[in-house]
Amino acid sequence: MSYLEDYYNNYDEEGRLLSRHGQVEYLTTMKYIHACLEGFSAPAILEVGAGTGRYSIALAKEGYRVTAVELIAHNLECLKAKLDGSEPLTAIQGNALDLSFLPDAAFDLTMLLGPMYHLYTRQEKQKALAEAVRVTRRGGYILVAYCMNEPTIFQYVFGANRLQEVTEQNMITPDWHCISRPKDLFELVRTEDIASLDAEVPVERIKLIASDGATNYRREWIDAMDDATFARWMEYHFTICERQDLIGASHHTLDILRKTGGTAFEDWNHSGYTQ
Repeated sequence: MSYLEDYYNNYDEEGRLLSRHGQVEYLTTMKYIHACLEGFSAPAILEVGAGTGRYSIALAKEGYRVTAVELIAHNLECLKAKLDGSEPLTAIQGNALDLSFLPDAAFDLTMLLGPMYHLYTRQEKQKALAEAVRVTRRGGYILVAYCMNEPTIFQYVFGANRLQEVTEQNMITPDWHCISRPKDLFELVRTEDIASLDAEVPVERIKLIASDGATNYRREWIDAMDDATFARWMEYHFTICERQDLIGASHHTLDILRKTGGTAFEDWNHSGYTQ
């Protein structure tokens, strides 16, 4: 069994997204998913790395046609167990690095909301992104989530007093970029790494947002909030989540890309998601 399979067989990822602090990432991601979908009358949606279905099932229950691809068998079984058969959702076991079972230009929205967390080489990341772009129609959207480098430096290297450990194990570069291996589970990037990957595929960036912003630095505060206070926190978060001076400090980011060559999406700003 791989490190990744062992992790997800024993970790409640959906529980994280359902927690108060996890809701910030979930609500933010769903907000921007819906903004992208406004441009299509009957969009076909693909989620690669669908996990246990938190996003795919929610969108299918809204009536959208969804194809969910997931690598880990345990996650796929959990996803399927939640379906009652009425949802327009097709679930397939598959790898983000090889979507050859899916045709070119078949989807209006393709989501990679987990795979980039676990791809450790530039070549792997390029392949996953290229495959996502290939199966997306011109003018369609590709949403890619990343785990960011700086929060780990703040909270793990210094906050958890692991500086000596990561130094001795050569887990950090001279310019403080974390070096991950499969046993470490999560690959960490900076904004310039994301931009460099985007430059390799035929896309234009629409937004790069901080999915959870400052939230995970003070999870205990967020989890203790009452509903009214949490609503104000979300109001604050939405006012800063597109600020580029803060992006790199977020634990998670969402790169919103549009496959070039189609009709310009002129209605993005009118939807209210531009600061």
